[in-house]
Amino acid sequence: MARHAIGLDIGGTKVAGAVVAEDGTVVAELTEPTPQTSDAATMTALLLRMTEALREKSSEVTAVGVGAAGTVEWPSGRILWAPNNEYRDWNIRAELEDATGLPAVVDNDANVAGLAEALLGDTLYREMILITVGTGVGSGIVLGGQIYRGPHGFGAELGHIVVDPNGPPCGCGKRGCLEALASGTALTRTGREAAAADPDGLIASLARERGVPVTGQLVTEAAQQGDPVAVELFQTLARWLGIGIATMTTIFELDAVVIGGGVVDTGDLLLTPAREAATEFAYAPQVRPLPPVLPSSFGSDAGKIGAALLALAH
Repeated sequence: MARHAIGLDIGGTKVAGAVVAEDGTVVAELTEPTPQTSDAATMTALLLRMTEALREKSSEVTAVGVGAAGTVEWPSGRILWAPNNEYRDWNIRAELEDATGLPAVVDNDANVAGLAEALLGDTLYREMILITVGTGVGSGIVLGGQIYRGPHGFGAELGHIVVDPNGPPCGCGKRGCLEALASGTALTRTGREAAAADPDGLIASLARERGVPVTGQLVTEAAQQGDPVAVELFQTLARWLGIGIATMTTIFELDAVVIGGGVVDTGDLLLTPAREAATEFAYAPQVRPLPPVLPSSFGSDAGKIGAALLALAH
């Protein structure tokens, strides 16, 4: 029988879980909203409930892997801090192992998503970066086929490079981070500003019709309908993303840049302006080959699949 592991992917708005086989096949899955109170105790209780529910679906589960947004100490599995969640100094690896009796690993969510893309994506890459665009902007760097973490596990925080020192505040406390300009949270902010400036526009109208506040998802929907204001907001986000990509391809020589997260579902609406900016700001493109900028193979499933694969590997 093939070994199975549970993969749990903690994001700003949802926690996705799955039982995953060694070849990346998802055997069973479930999703829960991230609690409004996302402190360590609340999140531990949620993860344990999800783990037990998933164990009931497979008798072959041998380990648990967690990918979490935030600064994760490797290999201890202690999550020290997260800009968009409330948990702090959370020793989740030890808590999971004590409660379940299973070995566990915990890593940054973009790291594990990048591992899934590198090992099992449509094209296998030994030198690549995965950039996740969701509530925030995360990144996972794979070099030589291995996750790059740095000496303590704190590396590869692309979302918090400063691209505009005079830009909007970020959840991390700085100004002008890539995350503050190129994430779903950023799109929510600019969408609300646009709706306030044009109460009769499509963005404001959609929110009013549904009785909900403007969100990045609603702005995305308006852009997909061709609303010029929403399209401009989306293109601005994508341009900032492309600037971040150019920075990373200047530092590293890569086989590919892979874009994941919920926003990539918009396809060329995001990818075309991001590619254009990545090319515009690339260093020495006349002699350095530009890596392709590609959508992820697994989309929003990459985190839970990668977390399970990491658990099986360790």
